[in-house]
Amino acid sequence: MVQVMAQMAALIGVGVAWRWLRPGGLDADRARAAVATLVYYLLLPALILSVLWRAPLGLESGQVALSAAGGVAAMLALTWLLLRPFRVSRRVRGTLLLAAAWPNATYLGLPVLEATFGDWARRIAIQYDLFACFPLLMTAGVLIARHHGDHGGPENPLATLLKVPPLWAAALAVALNLGGVPLPAPLADLLGDVGDAVPALMLLALGMGLTWGAWSWGLVPAAALVVGLQLAVQPALVAALAGAAGLAGQPLQAVVLEAAMPTMILGVVLCDRYGLDTALYAKAVTLSTALSLVTLPLWFGLLGP
Repeated sequence: MVQVMAQMAALIGVGVAWRWLRPGGLDADRARAAVATLVYYLLLPALILSVLWRAPLGLESGQVALSAAGGVAAMLALTWLLLRPFRVSRRVRGTLLLAAAWPNATYLGLPVLEATFGDWARRIAIQYDLFACFPLLMTAGVLIARHHGDHGGPENPLATLLKVPPLWAAALAVALNLGGVPLPAPLADLLGDVGDAVPALMLLALGMGLTWGAWSWGLVPAAALVVGLQLAVQPALVAALAGAAGLAGQPLQAVVLEAAMPTMILGVVLCDRYGLDTALYAKAVTLSTALSLVTLPLWFGLLGP
């Protein structure tokens, strides 16, 4: 696991270094936007089709989704309770709720699980995110952001959810899978070749998106709270939920590692759109991502062989 995280850290480091080196004069934000767009609209849907079309869908899928949804709900409730005694602004409260509840299940979780367990673990990462975390982010997360932010758009969260290409790919793959439609070999090869590029590009884009500007010491307690909840408390809660749901062995390990991922970087978009504290959220992402390179191997060791 340590070797896996070292490889992940190297790819993230390349993305971080891009901010200073600017190869070809292309700044990191523009490069990240191009990479993220390619992954979001083409490569990730291809990977999802390739994995979920052939993946065994049954009790395990429900256990994974239930564990993920339970983890997000539990963290929202716990964060809200912990913040009650403190005088924090509405913007900060909404930011902390988003940062503590949603892990980076795909952009970091997928490459970590694949490198740790093998190709079969891709389905755990995809199901964890697309069957639970992402739909909850685009519904409950959007409602939280709109309620706590300084401004909010009039869009319907459900309508926004229906515009997400990876979710359409997941719905199509599940329908074809359950319908017993075989995946043609040439198409399987094409989808596999396209999808294989996703993990490395995700890590590169993640590194490009990390901000390392001047640290505001006033944000330290809030960011530390988020990091502690995300990296220590959520995986422990999800381990209990997944075990109670009947998961065991490597699928259980994979689900717990998904819960132990750092703060989801996509939340920055919601913070910008709805007027939350984007700087605080960005610090939580950066700090939790850096510390996860240490905590993820610790969780893997605690989970046993």
